[in-house]
Amino acid sequence: MFGILGIVLSLALLIALAYRGWNVIVIAPICAMVGLLFGGLDAPLIATYTQVFMPALGNYLIKFFPLFLLGAVFGKLMDDSGCAQTIAHKIVEWTGKERAIIAIILACGVLTYGGVSLFVVAFAVFPVAMQMFREGNLPKRLIPAAIALGSFTFTMTALPGSPAIQNAIPIPYFHTDTFAAPGLGVVAALVMFGCGSAWLMFRARRARLAGEGYGDHRGYETTATDTTPAPAGHMPTFAVAIIPVLLVLALNFVFSKYVVPSMDTDYLALPKYGKTTVSAVGGIWSIILAMLIACVVLIGLTWKRFKNVRQSVTDGALGSMLPILNVGSEVAYGAVIASLASFLIVRDWLMTLTDNPVIGLAVVVNVLAGITGSSSGGMSIALQAVGQTYFDLAQAAGIDPQILHRVATLASGGLDALPHSGAVITLLAICQMNHKQSYFDIFMVSVVFPLSSLLAVIILWSMFGTF
Repeated sequence: MFGILGIVLSLALLIALAYRGWNVIVIAPICAMVGLLFGGLDAPLIATYTQVFMPALGNYLIKFFPLFLLGAVFGKLMDDSGCAQTIAHKIVEWTGKERAIIAIILACGVLTYGGVSLFVVAFAVFPVAMQMFREGNLPKRLIPAAIALGSFTFTMTALPGSPAIQNAIPIPYFHTDTFAAPGLGVVAALVMFGCGSAWLMFRARRARLAGEGYGDHRGYETTATDTTPAPAGHMPTFAVAIIPVLLVLALNFVFSKYVVPSMDTDYLALPKYGKTTVSAVGGIWSIILAMLIACVVLIGLTWKRFKNVRQSVTDGALGSMLPILNVGSEVAYGAVIASLASFLIVRDWLMTLTDNPVIGLAVVVNVLAGITGSSSGGMSIALQAVGQTYFDLAQAAGIDPQILHRVATLASGGLDALPHSGAVITLLAICQMNHKQSYFDIFMVSVVFPLSSLLAVIILWSMFGTF
């Protein structure tokens, strides 16, 4: 019990310090050592740091660094070329300013599903959202929830083929690809999008009836969020802007389903290549190739619109470092906690809640995503701890591993958006709002409805199987 108390205190410290703005790269090893101390020093502190914490961080970088790197570079190129803004403005034009909420959700959804990171999307779309909400006299406090719904819900965890890191993490554990359980994924996406959009429009109507408008935020809206659109001649056309986004999705599908499986990859069985199989790495290869080609095409199509292509690529590459080190540190923290004898008790208890590997996986991933405040971090910790166990149980029961992939991804996008979530805190900062003003609606669209979609998927799977 003393060891379990140590885990709880360690997690509470991690959440509290992260909420107060401390960098997780610094506090993750400290909090891990707190858990180790309460666990009765299962291992020496310094040895645990160098032989458990750092290898776990390094292994995460080995697996997923290319995805973070290419995603950040692609997002920066989309931003600097004006493509992201063009897509956002065009969707607003199509939907009309009277449908500002739907327009912002769709704009964020198109960009994130096309591979642009949610932070780049938030910066690109927020000025457009401010302008539209002000003109429509809609409460500014709803903007963060609209961006959240479009950026880190259905496009991150549900839609098949999404290049989001959350949709790639299960690949090596379940030997799947990003298109796993596509039908169930689409159903989950429709639940999140439909319920989330209806909720935000309901909230907007209630605000209008109560006489609440955009609000007086003039003292807080800085020049960094200037809403003056760039002249049309300085922006790429929509046809040009959308091509790289479509390329990411199309090439990912072609590489996943046809090109990579047809390659001669017998050499992967050699020790030099980790004694692995193409089914374990092919999905990640497909995303890497799709993103790389999309970056090259994007530069070629919009070369003259960049002030300095080299600087944009450099800024994108540097921008990938902090996110992956943050998540890697959370994963390494989890590896230390998972090495404690007391954690095995907690893990075994969670696994005894049900003998169904699909439901059990959903519970474990949700709990750890909520604890860490990170979808990718929580899922990585969970899959390292129980991924192989649930995969073996599913194989023995004749369960298609595609449902494990989709459920793990969906589960990572539920409790991850609790108040201490780094994504939530960053989004609120970008929108110049606070938890008291905007978090309730973020909670509804990013926690309640994603969890509802997860439940719907599990029920449909139990009735009709994987599709």
